Amino acid sequence: MTDIAELLEVAVEEARLGLAEGGIPIGAALFGADGELLGSGHNRRVQDGDPSTHAETAAFRAAGRLRGYRRTTMVTTLSPCWYCSGLVRQFGIGRVVVGEARTFHGGHDWLAEHGVEVVVLDDPRCVELMRAFIADRPQLWFEDIGE
Repeated sequence: MTDIAELLEVAVEEARLGLAEGGIPIGAALFGADGELLGSGHNRRVQDGDPSTHAETAAFRAAGRLRGYRRTTMVTTLSPCWYCSGLVRQFGIGRVVVGEARTFHGGHDWLAEHGVEVVVLDDPRCVELMRAFIADRPQLWFEDIGE
């Protein structure tokens, strides 16, 4: 599985799971250099009552310990916030694929400035998931982004 669209599909499915659980529809997945799925997850702030359980952190935790992360790819449905961007930098994840950055412009530019390969897809499914969620539950969204 090396096609970016296929990689994104895993994250989109995670986002849909999060929404179905009553949470925030952001999904992520961490892949190895060969395209092997190492771990996936979705934002669980609402479900777990834990503000640190973002999609990227859930995917990272699900992947377990690795010797190194330089050749891994983090795929996320939404531009990563500063917390998740910090995770990418801290562990040296080499590539980040962003489903969309229209509804939230996180730290992906900063990541690119620091040597991370960043691909922004502007995927219409990701945009629509977030737009619909923000329109339906604006207070929860603003809580999630700290506003």
